[in-house]
Amino acid sequence: MDAASAEATRAVPAIPCDAEGPVFREPWEAQAFAMALALHERGVFTWSEWAAALGAEIKRAQAAGDPDTGETYYRHWLATLERLVAAKEVASSDTLHRYRDAWDHAADRTPHGTPIVLREEDFRR
Repeated sequence: MDAASAEATRAVPAIPCDAEGPVFREPWEAQAFAMALALHERGVFTWSEWAAALGAEIKRAQAAGDPDTGETYYRHWLATLERLVAAKEVASSDTLHRYRDAWDHAADRTPHGTPIVLREEDFRR
C-alpha cells in the first residue's frame, strides 16, 4: 500500500480494506478513490473534512433507505467527491453533470469489458 492510501485508510477507517490495502469491486471505485487522494494531496480538502462529508452523505443515504450493506460505499464516496468538488468550486455542478452525462453516453456505446473513452461527441448530446 502506498503512503497516500495508507494515510487515507487511517483517516477514513470505513474504507473497505484487506491486508494489502483498499479493496475495490469495480474499476470506477478505484478511480473515485484515486481522485479523492489526488484532490487531498493538492490541498482541496483535509481528511477530517472528507470523513465528515462522507459520514453526512452516508447518513443522508441511510435516511433515504440505503440498507448500508457495504455494496453502496463507493457510491457514497463518489457523491461526497462531487459535493466537495462543487462546494470548493473546483468544478461547478453543471460541469459535473455535463461530464456525468458524457460518461453515460460513452458507456452506452462501449462494448462490455472494453475501456470507456470519452469523445467530443459525448458532450454534444
